[in-house]
Amino acid sequence: MAQKQAVSPAHRPRPLSPHLQIYRWPVTMGTSILHRITGVGLSLGAFLIAWWLIAAAAGPDAYGTFLILADHWVGRFVLLGFTLSLVYHLLNGIRHLFWDVGAGFRVRTANATGRLVYGLTILVTLAIWLAGYWVKGDLG
Repeated sequence: MAQKQAVSPAHRPRPLSPHLQIYRWPVTMGTSILHRITGVGLSLGAFLIAWWLIAAAAGPDAYGTFLILADHWVGRFVLLGFTLSLVYHLLNGIRHLFWDVGAGFRVRTANATGRLVYGLTILVTLAIWLAGYWVKGDLG
């Protein structure tokens, strides 16, 4: 009868899980993480909306200050991030509504709809910004 020998921690077999250099995130993992991040971004963006409304109610001087900061490239970059977050969270939320009724759970379908949400997010955000510049008169 063979006896079991204790294995020291230094001589344990290497883990079998994939290494970070070869592991690839599934599409659904990326969409889930990004959905949570955009939710936090939208919560922070709510403060910007509150600032905008308070500045509008406070009068022309306060609103003028807001407009100067919002029209700066940093302000536009923040607004672009807020728009991306809003569009992504909306589209991925619609995807989740389909999941709530039991549709789209096959791996192939879930991956395809995740990629569709990524692509539509970029297209819809671009369309919103182009429409905004067109209404503003900056597109010629």
